[in-house]
Amino acid sequence: MSRVLLIGQGPTAGTALRSLLARHTVVGLVRNATPDDPVAEYAAVAGVPLFADTAMGAVDAVVSDLRPDVVVVSSYDRVLGPAVVAKSTFINVHYAPLPHYRGRATVNWALINNEPGTAITIHELVPQLDAGRILFQQSIAIAPDDSVATLYERLNAVQLDVLGDTVQRFLTSGGGRQQDQARATYACTRLPEDGEIDWSLPTERIGALIRALVPPYPGAFTHLHGERLAIWKAVAVADAPAYVGRIPGRVVSVSAREGWVDVLTGDGVLRLLDVQRDGEAAVAPATVIRSVKTTLGLRSADLLDRIRTLEARLAELTDSIAAMRADQPAETPNNDERTTDSHHGWRRADRLPYRRSTDRRRAV
Repeated sequence: MSRVLLIGQGPTAGTALRSLLARHTVVGLVRNATPDDPVAEYAAVAGVPLFADTAMGAVDAVVSDLRPDVVVVSSYDRVLGPAVVAKSTFINVHYAPLPHYRGRATVNWALINNEPGTAITIHELVPQLDAGRILFQQSIAIAPDDSVATLYERLNAVQLDVLGDTVQRFLTSGGGRQQDQARATYACTRLPEDGEIDWSLPTERIGALIRALVPPYPGAFTHLHGERLAIWKAVAVADAPAYVGRIPGRVVSVSAREGWVDVLTGDGVLRLLDVQRDGEAAVAPATVIRSVKTTLGLRSADLLDRIRTLEARLAELTDSIAAMRADQPAETPNNDERTTDSHHGWRRADRLPYRRSTDRRRAV
């Protein structure tokens, strides 16, 4: 059996490990795992050593020490350099229809861009980003109610079925097809702050953003009274009234009984079903949004109100400090405390003893 080193940081690593164990000897798992990480627990039960340092230098050292027949990468947030790749055969699992969507956060971007589908691609890893020969590729359709979580479940299921066999076939007979570099497209890294909702966008696009950022991702969000509010679930309102007076982000209906809240978008109405304020549990939107006079998002008027509030508090604090100082009796210094020398008017009592050092190495 071939000796395989698996590098897997994200939500694809679990099925990658199981698929490889069915056909190969997995000599190590590179993963920065939490104490209760199920992938690390599965690896421990299977007798697979865990290497928690995922830095590039540490990966280089592990590859050099273990000298595996092949290194399989399934979720790794760095681009491995030529020096590392030259030390072994490398295979990468990429959830996108290469050569389209090379890069990062590809499943999220596919949802955000309202793509009709995505794919799993297993390819030879080369120094150029996601550019190696394609060894396996299978497309899946994206349904209107799919989220990034449901897509990962389906893609992970395909990986479980095919990864071990694909690796074995490549090691035995090589093969694969070259990518058409002229057709390559790229996806950049996403940051948590990229999930802020622009309520002037069409309803479909806002809904797609929300579905693209459900757990384990940090969530699409807006602001309620200046505080961050994550939106975990929402649906477009069918046959919504035609608003010719439209303020995107304005709440137009609240159902205290059913818990939902309707919000105007750039072209329709979005019904919020599950929201969460920072540091609190997820709740029905109507428990925190109660008025049709509410507008979600950060507006200039909201920011100005917060600035005025902070200025008023600062003025009160300044006045309080001034009043406290005015109430304190003036102190009359003793004669010895008033004694000064020629050292810039400083009192001797205020200066620390100083001794010139003849050892320059002690200077700070």
